[in-house]
Amino acid sequence: MKTFLRLGLITLCSFAVVNAADTATPEQKLAALGLKLPSVPAAIANYVPAVRSGNLVFLAGQIARGADGKFTAGKVGRELSEAQGADVARTCALQLIAVLQAEVGDLARVKRIVKVTGFVNCTDEFTAQPKVINGASDLFVAVFGEKGRHARAAVGVSSLPAGAPVEIELVAELEPAAP
Repeated sequence: MKTFLRLGLITLCSFAVVNAADTATPEQKLAALGLKLPSVPAAIANYVPAVRSGNLVFLAGQIARGADGKFTAGKVGRELSEAQGADVARTCALQLIAVLQAEVGDLARVKRIVKVTGFVNCTDEFTAQPKVINGASDLFVAVFGEKGRHARAAVGVSSLPAGAPVEIELVAELEPAAP
């Protein structure tokens, strides 16, 4: 009986934690993860960081910048491990969330992360591109919950701008604007 009650209490507590997380805003979830959105740098070429079309927002690819503002460089499978590549992908995702917030104001307006495309600058022998891009996908789900689950491509490439190990772009759907 004690085991049953203990399991019931654990289940009830787990349910309460999950429900509390479901009601938290994306900004609150970021804070709970100990993450702060970086500033959105200006585009480095003739493009814009985000374009809206109806209720969709298309975000330009992001390559990771370190705390010093410099681009992260290296090839996954040579200078960077799979785990380090996943960390870089997470940084790219955080930068994308910052761009999304700058574009729409309130991240609670995100109805769904629709599509993520991840490019991994890797050696010819490296085949774990999906595991690298999981660094981004996992952050989107942690911040947006089920709304963060998305369609995805993870592609290996021979090079990326500035020697970046990862570049990620995404498409998000917004809740319709209130009349």
